[in-house]
Amino acid sequence: MSNYELIKSKLAQSNSYSEYFDQFKKKAESNDFSILSETDKEHFTYIKLNLQRSSRIHKTYKPSDEIKNFISKIIDNQLWILITEEWCGDSAQIVPYIYEISKLNSLIDLKIFKRDSNLDLMELYLTNGTRSIPKLIVFDKTGNELFTWGPRPKEAQELINKLKLEGKTKDEFIEQLHIWYAKDRGKSLEKEMIDRLSNVIY
Repeated sequence: MSNYELIKSKLAQSNSYSEYFDQFKKKAESNDFSILSETDKEHFTYIKLNLQRSSRIHKTYKPSDEIKNFISKIIDNQLWILITEEWCGDSAQIVPYIYEISKLNSLIDLKIFKRDSNLDLMELYLTNGTRSIPKLIVFDKTGNELFTWGPRPKEAQELINKLKLEGKTKDEFIEQLHIWYAKDRGKSLEKEMIDRLSNVIY
């Protein structure tokens, strides 16, 4: 079974972005822990914080003319598969941008898969042997895989690598990473999406 065939067989387990975000809000705002998985309970503080981060992006992000131009060049249906989790800090800073970009062209069908309940899918898209998220996989209408992206922009990853080499603690480099995201405002993601799209849009 090809990666695309596996994904097609699992589409019923995916969510639209609106469904995903509604679940996100319900978890973050809930006082009823019975609706949360054990993992969600462990990460509840992060889920609440990540909802604030994602909501802020939705309110403030304005796609650049350049990304609008590239997305408008898509003339055939594409399936965008995004593997994520609400508790993931990188996802909170990335997923809203990908959604807003996908909205620029009605030919893009964005589907969200939760990593922890779709490990068979995640295992096909590891990053250096790890289940790093978010992970975006883009297919054309015939099921050809056009490109993948994730889990974070190259510049952000270089920052993490540098801070680790300097011996920073996990809390320290995560703080610096979120400062970087706040300053970048999605521009690095836009650039990297354009780079990938330029290789598959003619």
